[in-house]
Order: sequence, then C-alpha cells, then structure tokens
Amino acid sequence: MTAHSRLNPSFFRGVEPVSGNRLRLLQSGAEFFPALIAAIDAARDEIHLETYIFNADSSAAAVRDALIDAARRGVQVCVLIDGVGSRDLPTDWLDALKTAGASVRAYRPLVGNGWRSNPRSLRRLHRKLAVIDARIAFIGGMNLIDDFEPIPLAAPRLDYSVEVRGPLLVPVHRSVRHLWRLVAFTQLQGRGRTVAIEPSWPTDGHVRAAFVVRDNFAHRRDIERVYLAALALARDEIVIANAYFLPGHRFRKLLKKAAARGVPVHLLVQGHTDHLFFQAAARALYRDLLAAGVNIYEFKASELHAKVAVVDGHWATVGSSNIDPFSLLLAREANLVVDDAGFARDLRQRLQQALDQSVALDPADWQRRSWPRRMLSWLAYGGVRLMVGLAGAGRLI
Repeated sequence: MTAHSRLNPSFFRGVEPVSGNRLRLLQSGAEFFPALIAAIDAARDEIHLETYIFNADSSAAAVRDALIDAARRGVQVCVLIDGVGSRDLPTDWLDALKTAGASVRAYRPLVGNGWRSNPRSLRRLHRKLAVIDARIAFIGGMNLIDDFEPIPLAAPRLDYSVEVRGPLLVPVHRSVRHLWRLVAFTQLQGRGRTVAIEPSWPTDGHVRAAFVVRDNFAHRRDIERVYLAALALARDEIVIANAYFLPGHRFRKLLKKAAARGVPVHLLVQGHTDHLFFQAAARALYRDLLAAGVNIYEFKASELHAKVAVVDGHWATVGSSNIDPFSLLLAREANLVVDDAGFARDLRQRLQQALDQSVALDPADWQRRSWPRRMLSWLAYGGVRLMVGLAGAGRLI
C-alpha cells in the first residue's frame, strides 16, 4: 500500500480540509457511550446533541441522565431528535429532560399517515452529532440506542464515531447551532437563551480533516462528491463498510472501473438486517458488481450499522451517511473526511477484523441465482426508486 504524505486535493472535491485536529476513533457503544457521557459530565456552558434514534433503553438512559444532570447545574442543553426515528421516545423521558431545563425539539414530526400522505416526509434528520462546550465533538453513525437493540444478536452492533478536538470544531459548532435555530424558526418557536461561546481546542493536533454535510440547500451533493472523487482517484485499495448500500449508476461505475484497473475493492454489507425489503433491493446490484471484480462480504457476526470507508491507506470517512438514495438525496447527514495515514490505518485494521468475520459472496453463485429471486430484488429496487421519486429527489446518482 503506497504511503502518501498528503493526498491530492481532488480527493476532497470542493471541501476544504483543515489541519491541526486531534481525532479518536470509537467503535460500538462500549467505546462511544462512556466517552460521550464523560464529555457531558464535564460540560460547563453548552451541549448540542442531534440524533436520529433516541431509544428507551439502558444505554440511552445513561445519556439522558447525564443531560439532565448537566441542565440542572445550569448548562444550556439542546437536544434535536428526528420526528420519525425518535417518535417512540417516552413522554416521561421528554418531561424529565424539559423539567431539568433542557430544550428538546423534533425535526419534521410526522402528521397524519406520514410519508404515505406526504412523501416529502422521507426527508429526515439522520445526523448523529454532539458538541460540548464548543471544545469537543462526536461525529459518526451511532444513534442513542443500545448495541443489542432492537436485534438481540450475540455480539454488539458494528458502528463508529469519532471524537474531535481541533479547529474542525468551528464548522461543526456553527452547523449544529444553525440547524437548531432553523428548526425553531420553522416551528414558530423562540430561539431561547443562548450562550456566548467560541470554539477552543488543544494545540497539539496534527490531523487534516473536513466536516462534510448533506442538506437540501447549498450542500445537496457534498458527501456524494467526496466519495466519487476518492473512488475515481484510488490506486491501491478501496474498503467500504456500509449498512444500506444502494448506490446509483455513477458510484457503481467507479467501483467497477477501479477493479478493472487492478485496485482491490472490498465492500462490507449487512448479513443481518432490520429492513428486508431494502436488503432485497441492494442485492439486485450484487451480481453485476461481483462480475466486475468487486469483492462483497456479508457481515453476520452482529448487526452492521457502519458508514465508513478507507481509500489508499490515507483517505477515510466516518459518518451518518449511507450510500443509498435516502442518505445521498433526501436526509440531513454529516460525515468526517480524514487525510491521515494513522487514522486510516486504525480504521482499516478494525474493518479487517470485521471482514474476517464475514462471508465472502461467490460470483459464480450469484451468476446462477434463480430468476424469481432476481426478479424480486429488481422489484424491490424499483420500489425504492419510486419512493425517492415521490419524495422529489429526482434520479438516483
């Protein structure tokens, strides 16, 4: 694997990375929840937390209790949950947070029959972000849900988040504050009290990284673009682990072109899934990718929820965005894109452990797959395309 001192700027495709950051990769709830709770416990001024799922379980309860304690000691606590993903959050949990002084807002709460009556309600808040005192942030794919919920498997859910300290806090902090104010405006709520606080960080960081978001305004294609640029420029290796993998034509074409020029391409996808319909749709694409030389592995040791990638041993991304039309065309997402060999090596080694626990799909078997199964997969794929079209997102990429 080639060691690059610094990547070609084209790998970031219009997104400007900043130097001087200190990053720590966190895997699954055993590493993520203690780090998040410790940061909340140390908060003195302000906490912003965004999540798609806030589940009523023991791991999420520990975060809830830490937020309540912070609010009681005078910290401004702002919790933004998604109106679909967190729709089952118990009323007594919400009341306890609000009684303590925390502010809780729901992004695009469902009205009536949800997306069936209004397909645009598929535009969700899928970001998983926390910013504490504008001095530490957590960016990744982990919701506030226990690793063994809702699928009680033998091993914890495979997912990642990154603890960030450094100048990258400036755009992250700006982003969470902006979205908080935007939701308040659209729901005709007051801005509430604000804390005058500026990001601060240690001076010993050395990692170059960029904060990349997807929204329906100025950053509609940013996450897609950095992925496509990395695939187009890859020379040594591509490793992608993605829970919901349903890329469009351009993405698939670049994967196949990379394999054709001799780049090993490893794709880790779900073996166990909580969305059988979506898995059936994704499998419509496997036959063609396998025939082109892309290696596909199904992770069956536990639930795969990761949205990460490593390219050429130096470029890496960790975030909330799946490689599917809902993430890339509809939802609000946030990814960290990193240019650092040490960080990429750490993530690559963890992914290798997952690959070793996975089942490699046999191209010959998929070429012989029965036509009824292929037809069901393509019908599911067409159903996904229809939903995306009704939601107003246009074509798949």
